[in-house]
Amino acid sequence: MSYEEIPLTGGNVSAGVVRIGDTVRRPAGFWTPAVHALLDHLWSAGFRGAPRPLGFDAAGREVLTFIPGTVPWPDPLDSLVPVGRLIRDLHDACASFVPPPDARWNALIPADRDEQIVHHDLAPWNLVAGSGMAFIDWDGAAPGSRLWDLAYAVHGFVPMSPNPELRRDDAGERLRELIDAYGLDETDRRALAPMLATRTRAMHDFLRDQAALGTEPWTTHWRTGHGDAWRADADYTERNTDLWTKALLA
Repeated sequence: MSYEEIPLTGGNVSAGVVRIGDTVRRPAGFWTPAVHALLDHLWSAGFRGAPRPLGFDAAGREVLTFIPGTVPWPDPLDSLVPVGRLIRDLHDACASFVPPPDARWNALIPADRDEQIVHHDLAPWNLVAGSGMAFIDWDGAAPGSRLWDLAYAVHGFVPMSPNPELRRDDAGERLRELIDAYGLDETDRRALAPMLATRTRAMHDFLRDQAALGTEPWTTHWRTGHGDAWRADADYTERNTDLWTKALLA
């Protein structure tokens, strides 16, 4: 039985991603075997907030289970409690993962430290909300830390931006809601507040450096204003570090 290939679009890096029946086919990379080992582990650990790997097809593409639902972007979620709980469950499941000896990861931006394998791109544009919630686009999974992963998630889910179309007057409250649901302790809350700007600026610097090298698709993203947006978000987040600290510790 043959199925039609339906292109799946909407992400920044989605060329060649298609749906066939109840599966998704994506171009594979050197990192794919390690990512599949991680996703297999998550499934075995009982975590269902990620696609399940099904190997490779005859064209050499990776095959994953298709997750039905909608992507909550650019319209923000009303409540961040489910997101905070999902990320905590994800991090807890990843903590027991032992990478294969030959694992190779697509580590794009160096993390603050090597604590465990994390997603590195937890954002509303990589969340599918349906009967449940699941994170997709695991190509960037690599060593990092829970706080580094959380800081990136905060940027997108709150969101933290001065852009009039995205800015929230209740950003501090939404930050607290997400982190309360995650269950972060006081020590890590104090460490997270200044890391929010650091993590956001790291994305700007990555785009700047890759554009200087002419690397796609990052050069196009830089040319079309993504770098300016990340720099503005980083400046805004840094200016309000005291506000984030107070919100987290209130």
